[in-house]
Amino acid sequence: MPLTKAGANWVEGPERFFDREAELETLAERAREGIHTLLTAQRRMGKTSLVRESLRRLAEEGAFETVFADLEDASGAADAIAEIAVRSRSAQGAWRRIAGAFANLLQGVGDRIEEVGLPDLRVKLRAGIDAGNWRQRGDAVFAALAGNARPAVLALDELPILIDRMLKQGGEGPSPEGGRAADAFLGWLRKNGQEHRGRVVLVLSGSVGLEPVLEQAGLSAQANIYAPLDLEPWDEKTAMDCLGELAAKYGLDLPGDVRRAMCGRLRRQVPHHVQQYFDHLHARLRRADRREARMEDAERVYEDDMLSVRGQADMAHYESRLLAVLGREGYRTALALLTEAAVSGGALSDGAVARYRAELDASADAGDAGTPPAPIGHVLHILQHDGYLERREGGYRFVSGLLEDWWRARHGHGFPPIGSRTRRGGGA
Repeated sequence: MPLTKAGANWVEGPERFFDREAELETLAERAREGIHTLLTAQRRMGKTSLVRESLRRLAEEGAFETVFADLEDASGAADAIAEIAVRSRSAQGAWRRIAGAFANLLQGVGDRIEEVGLPDLRVKLRAGIDAGNWRQRGDAVFAALAGNARPAVLALDELPILIDRMLKQGGEGPSPEGGRAADAFLGWLRKNGQEHRGRVVLVLSGSVGLEPVLEQAGLSAQANIYAPLDLEPWDEKTAMDCLGELAAKYGLDLPGDVRRAMCGRLRRQVPHHVQQYFDHLHARLRRADRREARMEDAERVYEDDMLSVRGQADMAHYESRLLAVLGREGYRTALALLTEAAVSGGALSDGAVARYRAELDASADAGDAGTPPAPIGHVLHILQHDGYLERREGGYRFVSGLLEDWWRARHGHGFPPIGSRTRRGGGA
């Protein structure tokens, strides 16, 4: 079936999903063996699409019930349990048992339960879940899933966002109360994952990494029941094949040298960025009423569309995720480090990191008012784990050419590298 454009959201199905056969087979194999998985990758690598396509194929095979619950909007354990419960409606046998266990909350629905919309069901279920009973309610959901004739695969998307929100409790950093709440929820999830192993298989994913979120609160041990699965970027051949298939579908002549130049510009072949590049190129050729793409077309699209604030709102999401995970002070440090790298040829030297660390230490020693800055080591760990920077000899550098170029265009104008600032001030 011809490949069609993916758009901005997750995709599933043979007409939109491209490649990742090895990862799909790994997820299917782990489901059959009852192995829980933590999917890790930088943003826009296709984690959600991979999970959804895996669930679609497993359900199509008929060996599993599948449930997908997005926890991004959940603020705590009770919200998460309600979301998992309502999304379990896709597993018919489990849903009947869940409806029975929550019968007191569904009064008035009666025989119309299959007709009631998900938002209304979510509100009704959430109204009966609180700090005193969320474990009991959650255990009932897991027991219902485990009681199916067929085992269930339960995918929890954006779990790291939920855990980070629980840890911070509306503040800038983890609080003792938030740490206890997150620990309790993760412990509950771990207990059910172990108790129902083989009957309920967990797949965790998110647009930020779970490990750094847990590490900042000393909760890393809560993740040791999940086998990691790293989702790598496409290699150049796969990206070029994707561009070729898209060009064939939409009747474009996209020569190999142009496709190779597009990949070179991106440097890191993030699937969403590859397909987005094609989408902009297709739109440009359509406006010009042409079908043959030239090298100058690819260059103009990259400069005018991929790097523009208007045309690349998606890239701003990289910033918003950093702010959500690091808080304002940690984000300010990340912003400085990334902009330093962007205006320094994409590289952040160890010397520059040392100068920034000295600045932060001096600010802390001076007792400056405000929230204490996040440790620079923690910020760098987040930037590496979530695919902004990678370690190189003598420092770090941007992983993605697109992110580097966009960050420079957005933040680099008038930004003085820290080395020039310390020299002007007479420092080392």
